Amino acid sequence: MREKVKAAKTEIFLMALTAIFLCSLTVLALRDRRATQAQDLVVETEVEVPQEEVLPDLTPLDLNTATAEELDTLPGIGPELARRILEYREEHGPFTSVEELLNVSGIGEAKLADLEGRVQVTGGGTE
Repeated sequence: MREKVKAAKTEIFLMALTAIFLCSLTVLALRDRRATQAQDLVVETEVEVPQEEVLPDLTPLDLNTATAEELDTLPGIGPELARRILEYREEHGPFTSVEELLNVSGIGEAKLADLEGRVQVTGGGTE
């Protein structure tokens, strides 16, 4: 009879260990499923909006009539560079093309590319 009691206690102990093991596996599986679902969730944070929607009536600034304050509003053009553009215009006359800005100290190809569509030349030559 002692052997049957021992066997019963052993079986109960093994069943309890199995139950604990299965519960642990279930908890881990649920945690993995939640983590996977969170990774599958896609949140788009950046949306590309056409410039026309942001600045619908963007009229290019005329290099031959712009003031220093107006030039200062352009990307990459601060007060000092605006002053140099005006000095160049006073010394050499009206701009004949937008590309002529390359002759102004401090304006290179990259800055000229940033100004594309934001500046124009009227009356003195081609855009």
